[in-house]
Amino acid sequence: MQLEAARFAADLAALWPEAERAGPLGLAVSGGPDSLALLLLAHRALPGRIAVASIDHGLRAEAAGEVALVERIAGERSIPFTPLAVTLAPGNMQAQARAARYAALARWAQDGGLGAIATAHHADDQAETLLMRLNRGSGLAGLAGVRAQGSLEDTGIALLRPLLGWRKAELARIVTAAGITPALDPSNTNPDFDRARLRAQMAVADWLDVEKIAASAAHLGEAWQALSWYAELDWHDMVMRDATAPGGLGFTYCANVPRIIAIETIGKIIAELGGHASRSEAARAWDRLWAGENASLGGVLAVPTVERVEKVGVTMRVWRFRPEPARGGLN
Repeated sequence: MQLEAARFAADLAALWPEAERAGPLGLAVSGGPDSLALLLLAHRALPGRIAVASIDHGLRAEAAGEVALVERIAGERSIPFTPLAVTLAPGNMQAQARAARYAALARWAQDGGLGAIATAHHADDQAETLLMRLNRGSGLAGLAGVRAQGSLEDTGIALLRPLLGWRKAELARIVTAAGITPALDPSNTNPDFDRARLRAQMAVADWLDVEKIAASAAHLGEAWQALSWYAELDWHDMVMRDATAPGGLGFTYCANVPRIIAIETIGKIIAELGGHASRSEAARAWDRLWAGENASLGGVLAVPTVERVEKVGVTMRVWRFRPEPARGGLN
């Protein structure tokens, strides 16, 4: 366990350097083998500097017992423990559960003064995610897979996944060696879920190299990071307030970057004007605007023009974005 703890400490430090730590590390632990391994590794690597939360989504009767299991294991090691319960809105249960889970973790982190939150996503998860998204025709943002680091929405608290370089079997062995019997979520083998069906197929496709697939996802993540950096430059350099728009509620966009970057900028413009557009919607808007046609999305009207832009001294495509005018009622 000492070697594994040292490896974990190095993986964590690469994402969360010691100098940047301003509070304990919070762990999201479900009671399954992956997250219990995260608990054991973090306890050994960061004694006295971790806290644990376990979430009951209210979807299965067994969940309360799984939370109790995590509470017992944390208590045996004098690790602060917090049970969390969430209520899900109607709709896609898996998506709702994920959103509710991260919202609850964000509140817990803020209330507890935690410096970061870590989850137990590992290389097998990463490989499954990439293959699923390839099969769905996802764009680069989706193919980047599970990010090694990010932040909890609206908090700035770091969200870390230090186990992305670890295999599921490695983590299971750590839990077994500790004499712990983990909880097993039946949804992980339920063929009603895409991930469970893919997992079953991968188990018999021994020609697939999970670690290499996960590495490809990491490379795609780096590409997405670079693209996001360029999109931020595009926003600051090529998007300007449109002083001619009513109330100043409008933007002009000098569209001169590759389509994939412009899609990010279009989405941000729509958001700034109070609307929302998915990447696929922004992509369709780009196609129309590039073809010289108006585009309407997220309550915003975009009109393409070709103008001389004094800022850069050339004639180029300029797209004007304004809130859509109110539709007149029937008399």
